[in-house]
Amino acid sequence: MSIHAPPLPEHPALADYFEDRARSFQNRLADAITRFAGSMPFIYIHVLWFAIWIGLRVEKFPFGLLTMIVSLEAIILSTFILISQNRSDLARQTFADHQYRMIQAEERQNEELLALSRQILERLEKRG
Repeated sequence: MSIHAPPLPEHPALADYFEDRARSFQNRLADAITRFAGSMPFIYIHVLWFAIWIGLRVEKFPFGLLTMIVSLEAIILSTFILISQNRSDLARQTFADHQYRMIQAEERQNEELLALSRQILERLEKRG
C-alpha cells in the first residue's frame, strides 16, 4: 500500500463520497494515518526503532516501557483500522445505493419499452 492518497474512483457516486469525506480535517488525518500504518515505511521505522531501543539498552529486559508504548500504539492503530473499515463500509453502501437506483431506473425503462412494444404489436395486429 502506498503512503500517497489513492486517486478518486471513476464511479461518480464513489467520487462524490470521497470528495465529501475529504472536506473534513479529521477524516483526512485518519485516512493519512491509516495509509501510513499500512505501509512498509511504517514497518521499517518500527524495526529500526526496536533495534535502537534494544541495542542502546534504553531499558533492561523485559522492556516494560517499550511493551507499554507498543501496546498503546496497538490500541490506537486498531481504532484506525476500525475507522478504515467503517469508511470502506460506507463507500460500499454508497456504491450499492447508486447501483440500486440505476437498476430501478432501468426496470422502469424496460417496463416503458415493453408497454410501447405491446402498443405497437396491438396496432399491427389490428391492421393485419
